[in-house]
Amino acid sequence: MPRYALLIEYDGGPFAGWQRQADAPSVQGAIEAALRKLEPDAPTIAAAGRTDAGVHALAQVATVDLRRDWTPFRLSEALNHHLRPDPVAIRAVAIVPSDFHARFSAKERRYLFRLIVRRAPLTIERGRMWQVRQSLDVEAMREGARHLLGRHDFTTFRSVACQSDSPVRTLDRLEITEHPRDDGTEFRFDVRARSFLHNQVRSFVGTLERVGAGAWQPEDVAKALEARDRAACGPVCPPQGLYLAGVSYDQDIFAAS
Repeated sequence: MPRYALLIEYDGGPFAGWQRQADAPSVQGAIEAALRKLEPDAPTIAAAGRTDAGVHALAQVATVDLRRDWTPFRLSEALNHHLRPDPVAIRAVAIVPSDFHARFSAKERRYLFRLIVRRAPLTIERGRMWQVRQSLDVEAMREGARHLLGRHDFTTFRSVACQSDSPVRTLDRLEITEHPRDDGTEFRFDVRARSFLHNQVRSFVGTLERVGAGAWQPEDVAKALEARDRAACGPVCPPQGLYLAGVSYDQDIFAAS
């Protein structure tokens, strides 16, 4: 039974998250329904990360075992046909070894968060970015972000509902770039680690926005981290600016796709 890896892009707006749910639409449910149009007994799929409601993906990865020997091109074309009109696309398919797992084989996960400072309400990009109205000091946010890099107990920056056994993680990158636009200024947060806790990235961004707005000082981020107390966290920002931007493995499994 061959194993396939799927490279997936989706708009998280219409979904209650990645994970299949009995009474709400999910990305996993949409893909599994498409797979069962091809193979009625197709099993469940495993993803590199479970994104929350409203969170998007540019390059989610999932694995599935199928009975038929599909060429990657034919499988991606067939799935995309059956996924319409859901805002989910299979960008590529790769045949992978039987011991490859989208989640457990991952070496790094990359998230992008988009925030825009703009007065007028968003229209075209509504649901794609978090909009704030006050100006932000990017250097202050960068200074605050530096306190989060490295290996720490991130209890302060994880949801109380987080099911991970340990709050300890190693944050490899939290880079903030500033992009002036005709209608305002966009800030992009590039966040990378091997694995993340539930709501960790949104907790980071919500806290750093407070630093950029001047409500917090950069050193307050270090104090919050050291507190190891969820109550010490800044506000958790909304999900619509968050994207799962990529997952890395020992090899580029989609290089030949």
